[in-house]
This record gives sequence, structure tokens and C-alpha cells, in this order.
Amino acid sequence: MAFVYILRCADGTFYVGSTINLTRRLEAHNAGMGSAYTRRRLPVELAWTEEYARIADAFAWEKRIQGWSHAKRDAFIAGGIDAVIGWSKRGSQPPAPPHAR
Repeated sequence: MAFVYILRCADGTFYVGSTINLTRRLEAHNAGMGSAYTRRRLPVELAWTEEYARIADAFAWEKRIQGWSHAKRDAFIAGGIDAVIGWSKRGSQPPAPPHAR
């Protein structure tokens, strides 16, 4: 399985990533061995995650979410995809997460 995740950093910012081992990746982030971004903003906590059958799907969602504003990520964490429908400048929407299909 693969995961896309959003971390809430100690300074209130978000970090978006994808992995095939979520537990190990979260431990690495909090040990200061994750990304340089999170290393400077410890501790981090898991704010949202979604599981996918393929890493390519998780990575595609990671890249999509990375392009979102802080406010859009915050709304997504609180209310899911329905909370951010219509936020896109181009009017396109990401594919539905697996649980919504």
C-alpha cells in the first residue's frame, strides 16, 4: 500500500508527502531525519492521510495538494474533498479519493 499524508508542523504550517511505509516515515520526520522543511519545524503531527493501492496514485495526490494554499489544505483536512470543490482557478477537480469511488 501507499499513502499520501499532510503533517501539521510546530509552527502551524503543513508538509505534504507520500510513502509506502507511513509509520516509518512519520518516525523519521519527528527524529529530524525527514525533509529539511520538517527538520526545522519539529515536532510534527499527522493531520490527514489517505491510502492508495499504488504509489503513483499517492504521489499524484501529493503533487496536487502541494500546489494548494494553506487555507485550502486546512479546509481539506477539516472537511475532505467536498470542502474544497470549487477552489481551483481552472475549475478542474482532483479525482475522487478511493473511499469515495
